[in-house]
Amino acid sequence: MAFNTGLSGLRASSVDLDVTGNNIANASTVGFKGSKAQFGDLYASGFLSAGTNPIGDGVRVQDVKQSFSQGNISFTDNGLDLAINGDGFFVLNNGGEVRYSRAGQFGIDKDGFVTNNQNMRVQGFVADDDGNLSGIRDDLQVETDNLAPRRTTNLRTDVNLDSRETVLERRVADMGDFTAVDPGFPAETFDITYEDGSVVSASISADSSAADVVAILNAQEGLSASATTTYEGMTEGNLQDAIDDGNFAFNLAVGGVTVPVDTTGVTDPQSLVNAINDAQAPTISASLTGGNLRLIDNRGNNLTASYSSTNFGQGPDTAVGTVRPTADREITDIASTSGTTNLTNSWDSRTIEITNQFNPQDQRTYNHATSTTIYDSLGNSHEMTQFYVKQPSPGDGVGISEWSVFTQIDGEFVGGTDQNPYQARFNQDGVLQSVNGDPNGEILIDDWTPKDADGRPNGADGPPAPGEEVTTPIPDPPTTSAFVLDLGNTTQFGSDFGVNDQRQNGFATGRLSGLDVSDQGVLFARYTNGQSQSLGQVALASFNNTNGLSPVGETTWVETFESGQPIVGAPDTGTLGSIKASSIEESNVDLSAELVNLIIAQRNYQANAKTIETSDAVTQTIINLR
Repeated sequence: MAFNTGLSGLRASSVDLDVTGNNIANASTVGFKGSKAQFGDLYASGFLSAGTNPIGDGVRVQDVKQSFSQGNISFTDNGLDLAINGDGFFVLNNGGEVRYSRAGQFGIDKDGFVTNNQNMRVQGFVADDDGNLSGIRDDLQVETDNLAPRRTTNLRTDVNLDSRETVLERRVADMGDFTAVDPGFPAETFDITYEDGSVVSASISADSSAADVVAILNAQEGLSASATTTYEGMTEGNLQDAIDDGNFAFNLAVGGVTVPVDTTGVTDPQSLVNAINDAQAPTISASLTGGNLRLIDNRGNNLTASYSSTNFGQGPDTAVGTVRPTADREITDIASTSGTTNLTNSWDSRTIEITNQFNPQDQRTYNHATSTTIYDSLGNSHEMTQFYVKQPSPGDGVGISEWSVFTQIDGEFVGGTDQNPYQARFNQDGVLQSVNGDPNGEILIDDWTPKDADGRPNGADGPPAPGEEVTTPIPDPPTTSAFVLDLGNTTQFGSDFGVNDQRQNGFATGRLSGLDVSDQGVLFARYTNGQSQSLGQVALASFNNTNGLSPVGETTWVETFESGQPIVGAPDTGTLGSIKASSIEESNVDLSAELVNLIIAQRNYQANAKTIETSDAVTQTIINLR
């Protein structure tokens, strides 16, 4: 009896030594979980056979139980080394057999599959070609092919336009010239009608000079004018005869004031022109034109001229005055109410001119500009520039502001903005109200032909065919170069111009340059074109009874009836832990405690051996009885 008891103790102590030794041997094994032997006593008993003082039959090993407590997490220089911080196991495909592990030392095999050191493939949730994760579980694979280019179908621009900017562009109505009737302009009274409906009346007195008319017109809001007085009453031949005759004198009066002209040294009409230009009359210019002497006063003053000599002379002639008025866009009508209709006729024959008109090469003609890169269907990059030009506020200018938007790609106008720029309107709070009437602020650009550096089409998809309808947002897969410019978040506040956000959804061809893994176990591929795309997500499994898993070596476990079926999900969801990239989970073995366990197991083994030795001595004593 004592022999069996001691022998059971030796067996139990030996198992304890084996378990402790295994723990010590795997103290540096990544993802290893230490075990502990659990013992139970033995009693020989049966139905109605238990005594009042039963004696035990020794000890047996009930179970070797693993501890699945968290191991320390240490960092590595391998981006695919993964550690689980919390509950869960990696799901591995071992040639069709599913295994579970906490050891996350992974790499990529020749086919691009993510594997561990034993070429077991890591399973996860795969992503589609656009990087969208699905719920389908499969072996994770890193595609090493080039990332195909994607054309731009949406460009979002969020900018703030400075409401303090001034209107650079000015539209005016050029009313042409209207000329005085000798000796001056006739009397006229006219009404000026403005955009806001107000009417202002003004009058021109009879026989007014061109300078007088200009003064009256310039005094009216929105009207401006310039004037000239031109005299052409003397021929070069007559002047030469008078000069040759002797005692030549030239008389000139501007606005009724005599201007002395020194004719000393005048020998021909050209020297007379020089003498007039040298006279103290800064508004007068003289020249010989078409065989006549021409005098021009650039302020529109009345102008008279005459000459005399010994036998020749010409009496004073009055020059003809001309007025050229222009009207700003705020004037909607000019109508004569009395007198002649010279000014009204000029209004009726007006032409619209733009001063300081937009020119992308001249920064003085636009308030703001911003550029970004977009891509065609072949992945070629193109530079798109948006120009913003402040316009006068429509209507009475209360509670509404307007900006013109011009667009260019590679220096060529698109969207038809060379003829009709987009009009962005803002309310009194500086919030975008509409762009060309669209409250969403979206612009469809459907006239872009991608070109190469020489200005020829580069073979990429071009604009839609005539009559082809383009819907927004652009559906996948796109078939033309049309894209949407989204200005919906543009503002107009009283602060400096700034680009708050500008993004587009196109990119060029890219080669794989690196991998990153998030805390949720998502594998992101980084490409040389600056893009990143999710390739898949590591799957984790948990069990209702983790201790029911069966270890099968290589730091892996398999499912058993006792463990229950696995609950597979994404990291950092439910009870599953998160993923730490470039990290490994160390063994959870406490080496100091295991060394103490060695001493205890040794003592237990020695004590049980002593039991057998003592039983042997007692038995020998009985045998030696005679």
